[in-house]
Amino acid sequence: MIPASEAIEQLKDRESEEGSAPRPLRAVDESSAPAVDETLYLIGRPKLKHFLRFVRHHAIKQDHEDALIEEWQKAKDHIAELEKEEAGCADHPTITKIDADSKYQPLLVEFLKDPLVRNGFNTVPTEVALVELDSLVVYQKHIDLTYVSQLRWRMGPNPSDEDVFRACLPFDHPHPPAKWSRLDDDSYIFISSSNDLRFLGALPLRPEHVQGYPHPGALLGVVGLAVGFGSNFLNAVYAEGRLILHNGSHRAYALRELGLTHVPCLVQHVATRDELGVVGPSDVRADPNYFLKSPRPPMLKDYFNPKLRKVMPAHRVHRQVKVHFSTSEHYVPAL
Repeated sequence: MIPASEAIEQLKDRESEEGSAPRPLRAVDESSAPAVDETLYLIGRPKLKHFLRFVRHHAIKQDHEDALIEEWQKAKDHIAELEKEEAGCADHPTITKIDADSKYQPLLVEFLKDPLVRNGFNTVPTEVALVELDSLVVYQKHIDLTYVSQLRWRMGPNPSDEDVFRACLPFDHPHPPAKWSRLDDDSYIFISSSNDLRFLGALPLRPEHVQGYPHPGALLGVVGLAVGFGSNFLNAVYAEGRLILHNGSHRAYALRELGLTHVPCLVQHVATRDELGVVGPSDVRADPNYFLKSPRPPMLKDYFNPKLRKVMPAHRVHRQVKVHFSTSEHYVPAL
């Protein structure tokens, strides 16, 4: 086991490196690794207070706040230059249809049989297409580079076309490690190392849907509060001429770091702001003009720009979802 102090020093050494040269890979024994992750944070864009809060709460070694503000301001100045030099570079990216004679076609046929595709992506017109990674608009502010290294290790240095397709659009949906338990009479808690853990919604169930579990009475109906993992597809939303990465930021980063420029992606085509409000990421729904109308929005290639990122050793965190429910019983007038 590597001492935590040594691991931190190794991460600090990486932070000082310039450029985006691929980092060396080694197998990671997660059970014995120190609870420290190498984390990348995009800087220079609103809001500064979020960056300072992230450093304060997560960074192992905290730079003086004045130094952080100065670093942020330099990044902001560089973004102002990019807004002039690269204005419109995110507009109308190429989305290449996977034809019948494409090398990906057999994999695509198998993928489209997945019920998560049919049931989870039927709200707006959706297709599987090849997209250019550098053209993707991003909203996620930070990337866990330790996790990226694990993804690259699993894919290997020279992934095949099938490896790339399955990395982007997995068929098997493996469950990351997770635990859950009852917290008290009216709440349950779920925890996982995966950022993909989420509340999946309320499910109205009939008694016949609940099999193999002793019923406490004569069931009329069951309300299931579902917690689990998303589809885990590399997914983007095409809206107003821009392609916004919705899910799969770490895989997109890992694939770009491996040298791939175009990868398969599940693309949802949004025609109106109302549709964006249904299928778009929450950050984009909150401020659509920032991502769709600014001359130079944050893009995936910015993760690799040393002037726009800060890499720091950070405390490892797990994602927690708490489900709380309440009930009430009353008499009401008969109708």
